[in-house]
Amino acid sequence: MKTGIIGGSGLEKASFFKKQEELVVNTAFGKPSSPITKGIIGHHEVFLLVRHGPQHTIIPSEINNRANILALKDLGCTHIIATTAVGSLQEKIAPGHFVVLDQFIDRTTQRASTLYPERVCHIPLGEPFCPTLRKKIIAVLEKSSFTYHPKGMVITIEGPRFSTKAESFLFRSWHADVINMSTVPEVVLAREAGMCYASIAMSTDYDCWHESKEPVTIDMVLATMKKNSERVQQVLFEVITHLEEDACSCREMYKTAFI
Repeated sequence: MKTGIIGGSGLEKASFFKKQEELVVNTAFGKPSSPITKGIIGHHEVFLLVRHGPQHTIIPSEINNRANILALKDLGCTHIIATTAVGSLQEKIAPGHFVVLDQFIDRTTQRASTLYPERVCHIPLGEPFCPTLRKKIIAVLEKSSFTYHPKGMVITIEGPRFSTKAESFLFRSWHADVINMSTVPEVVLAREAGMCYASIAMSTDYDCWHESKEPVTIDMVLATMKKNSERVQQVLFEVITHLEEDACSCREMYKTAFI
């Protein structure tokens, strides 16, 4: 069984692999964001791809999401676990907390969002994140000492700028839980590729809505992600160690999505 990991801010390197090997790959959509680190966790082959590039130089709008997903698909991955830094839009989700995302609102405008530009693929996304994989992540977090939230709606904005205070309050009025710049179209493309995809979000700040907290800065995000990096690696290790090749509708939906 092969599992892909898409590492967000703070997960540019991973020390929890055995037998690491760097792969330089290409796809029908060009090169992915980074070379892919191949390794072993338990009895599973794992492949780590760094979303923003090894030096975090790729802005959100310019990430080649299609190449990233296709590269992992071409390597034989059936599952993808993504990590992502998020700003919290709710008091209860404090910096340092984990959120296992279950829904999204797409506020992006500039991104290629399908693997099938020459066909019409009406991919079902009522539950955009794999329910089976989410349950496995939640089970690991339940046994840990980490504070986590078993579900959460993310708003993905275009970036790279952070939100205005007006936007932040608007998103809160929509009952969104967290905000980031990376989940969409990554999650959509994974479903089109017939892969199980789940995301472990790590709260780094309160965006700019919280009157008693300083507005988010990139230094704030990176500092919190650095603290969380070791913890999220522990979670990934435990989840992947216990993954099984379960039958899942995520890997079948694309077959009937074409007109």
